[in-house]
Amino acid sequence: MTGGPLVLVEPYANRLGGHHHRTMVALAKARPGSLVIAPHGIATETARALCTAGARLAIGRAGHRAGFLLAAARLVSGISAAGQRLLGSRRWPVRLPHQVTLLARCLAEASALRTACRLEPDADAVVILTASEALHGAVALLGGQPHLRFVHECVTTEDTAVRLLGRLACRGVARVIAVYPTQAVADEFAEGFPDLPAVVGGFAVDDARRLTAAERECGRAAFDVPGVEAVVCLVGGWWPYKDIDVIDAALERLKEPLHLVVAGGPLDEDVLQRWRALPDLRVHVVPGPVGESVLRLVYGAADATLVTRRPGTGRESGLVMDAVIRQPPPLPGPDAPGLLGMRSAEGQAEFLTRTFAALRTKES
Repeated sequence: MTGGPLVLVEPYANRLGGHHHRTMVALAKARPGSLVIAPHGIATETARALCTAGARLAIGRAGHRAGFLLAAARLVSGISAAGQRLLGSRRWPVRLPHQVTLLARCLAEASALRTACRLEPDADAVVILTASEALHGAVALLGGQPHLRFVHECVTTEDTAVRLLGRLACRGVARVIAVYPTQAVADEFAEGFPDLPAVVGGFAVDDARRLTAAERECGRAAFDVPGVEAVVCLVGGWWPYKDIDVIDAALERLKEPLHLVVAGGPLDEDVLQRWRALPDLRVHVVPGPVGESVLRLVYGAADATLVTRRPGTGRESGLVMDAVIRQPPPLPGPDAPGLLGMRSAEGQAEFLTRTFAALRTKES
């Protein structure tokens, strides 16, 4: 039976790319009337899909406290951006701008929670879908709202000043449950945040929108691929954890013609130029970030999806969750999402509701 509305906070709703947009829409469909809070705005394509799903949208902030926190977040974020432009690197002593960024994210998340308190005080669950990796308790105290927070990875570790702020707000940790997408991410954070309550649960959800035969035909037509020629796709930005060197070496060994569709950003133009010069390879580039409709064209055209990670990468792969292959081995069956640990949207909503209920029970 369908439960009550959720509050879904997405600080990066203004950016396309990644799989948080699809997850937001799927959860909104599973729980009609859910409130989506986007403190920094929302991409047009995502807003349209959420409205169709019956979600309510809150762009920016609602209420004086939320407004003050969001204004402070934007001021601090501007200071951080100026520092990064001035110093131009992550090496000491220029880690400081990134520490300031952690504070800005904390303030923006707290503003969204204040908005949640004002607009939907009786939600079945309040969830930050892409949460900062630091100041967990401070967000809860400033936001005045218990919540779940999906922490996907650790990009910036805490230095002394941010760690001190976290200790000052340590009582807020009791109002938070971190949700880590994989056990490897949970293990990484357990050392730095031993007192932070946490559970492990995949972020991506199965929205049951399988590619159709018509979409496959449209995808191959979009990239001008003859029906008999093989296509693989490489989706997502080339971040440091992506092992592009392995793909580079493999393409050098091609013995048969192949189409490669590269979608996302950032990309390395020097590598792309080298691939374009290979005799048996035809490269199609779709600069990112890309929306859902374009992404479905890319997957529709492809016979297989390339997913490559450097050893030791333990974060959830949205690409693995997304991919569908067409040639042998055979198409994944209906049990494939479950085998990967992927819940249905309804199942994920129930998981979030149960976890939030446990948090509220513990708090009371």
